Amino acid sequence: MLQELTIDNLAIIKHLTLEFADQMTVLTGETGAGKSIIIDAVGLLAGGRGSQEYIRRGEDKLNVQGQFAIPNDPSFDRLLDELGIDHEDGTLIISREIHRNGRNTIRVNGELINTTMLRRIGAHLVDIQGQNEHQRLMQPETHLGMLDQFAADAVTPLLEKYQSHYQDYVKLKAAVNKKQANEQQWAQRLDMLRYQVKEIEAANLKPNEEDELTSERDRLEHFQQINNALQQAVATFNEGEASVLDQIATVMDAINGIADFDDAYDQLSKSLNDAYYALQDVANEAGSQLDLLEFDDGRLAEIDQRLTTIGDLEHKYGDTVKDVLNYYAKIKRELDSMETAADDNSDLEARLTASATALKQLGKQLSQVRQHAAHELAKRVHQQLQELYMSKADFEVHFANHPADQFTPTGIDEVEFYIRTNPGENMGPLAKIASGGELSRIMLALKTIFAQNEGVTSIIFDEVDTGVSGRVAQAIADKIKVIAAHSQVLCITHLPQVAAVAQHHFLIKKTVHDNRTTTRVTILNEGQRVDELARMLSGEKVTQLTREHAQELLEMAHSQTN
Repeated sequence: MLQELTIDNLAIIKHLTLEFADQMTVLTGETGAGKSIIIDAVGLLAGGRGSQEYIRRGEDKLNVQGQFAIPNDPSFDRLLDELGIDHEDGTLIISREIHRNGRNTIRVNGELINTTMLRRIGAHLVDIQGQNEHQRLMQPETHLGMLDQFAADAVTPLLEKYQSHYQDYVKLKAAVNKKQANEQQWAQRLDMLRYQVKEIEAANLKPNEEDELTSERDRLEHFQQINNALQQAVATFNEGEASVLDQIATVMDAINGIADFDDAYDQLSKSLNDAYYALQDVANEAGSQLDLLEFDDGRLAEIDQRLTTIGDLEHKYGDTVKDVLNYYAKIKRELDSMETAADDNSDLEARLTASATALKQLGKQLSQVRQHAAHELAKRVHQQLQELYMSKADFEVHFANHPADQFTPTGIDEVEFYIRTNPGENMGPLAKIASGGELSRIMLALKTIFAQNEGVTSIIFDEVDTGVSGRVAQAIADKIKVIAAHSQVLCITHLPQVAAVAQHHFLIKKTVHDNRTTTRVTILNEGQRVDELARMLSGEKVTQLTREHAQELLEMAHSQTN
């Protein structure tokens, strides 16, 4: 449910904050006052297309923000979890900014999301029915979903079972098609993968092996140079009567003897001692390395051969050992999959045939349930249309089955709503037969039937009652009131009959200040509602008679509610 809406710099609206309640809120006012702009703002929060043309003249950006109570719908909770949006407090705050430079920023509870994600969220929150925008009724591909929604208790379990079998069928069919598309190519790919996997496995690569081998090869290739350097170091430091360490030790003893005479000598003594012991460590380490040093011509050849093998694999499968191992993991998975499929090839076609048979049977069961529901829906719609003064109209759900073994995720049915508005005419597709006024009433009939289980928390009617009056207007008002008993309804209307049945009434006016037009919204009390209804009844000239008629409309609406 929409609880609060804030609009900044949208068209002629400079700034506006509105609080909404449950049941029905009506928005009235003269044409061009900004009523539809408020609905446009809600549409932007539901993922509607944004445009820089919406930004108020002279401003750099527009901003709309809405606070929604989260519907009690586990599937919506799962969607929010999937999108990483916190919703523990049961509230969603959606904000959207559109800048003149084209930047479009959307946040839901502080999380940045894109327009596609917003549309998925908005589909659970808002259903906007425009004067000329009966999208779902005008799109036959949506009719099956509407029928399934009507018969959800009976359809959903069977549809879920069908869809589970359908997924298995699709996988089997893909495997068979892939196998049959090119048997030779399949076999060649299988042989190549087996060869590559075997070749890489035989090499038994280790992640850091190449670096370690390269280092060892460098030591063996430069054995003589290393040996000479270590020999020279050991000889210089330790051997002979005038070894470097002995000479330094002599100097060290002399400096140590004068260390107590001056701080500078003491520091010199310490530095010399540190240098002596450091060089002694170097001499000892050089001697140790010399003792360990040995040359193995066979090992050098072995390393060269191993590095050649690694280089060959890197040339074929990747720039580094890591790349080769990653490639191995990828082709091993593909090989395992292909070998599993190859093992199953003997009965793959038989399994596909069995799967198709089972799916066809489930599709027929699903179709039977839908046809029974369609008959009940047609009766209910006819009843609603009678109350909307279309008693001679006939409504039916037309079924067409897909060709044999041509399955879809939703079953074997193609469904489209058909109607006959006048006796003697042929039944025909709703989208082609119904006029604008008839379409409005058919939409209201369906909305009334679906209101209890539609799942959308806010339904917006944007002048869907245009072109009707009198008893039809009252019938439309009654239907919208029924819908508002189960969902929050926001309704823009020019019909006083519709405005009278609302629990809350906003009057939209535009004012001009400093040569700029601005929209103002007033929440009407009971007396002000009488004045506004009287204006809607008679136009600018309000008489006592029209005020009495307006008062009567309100009293009738209250009495029906009570």
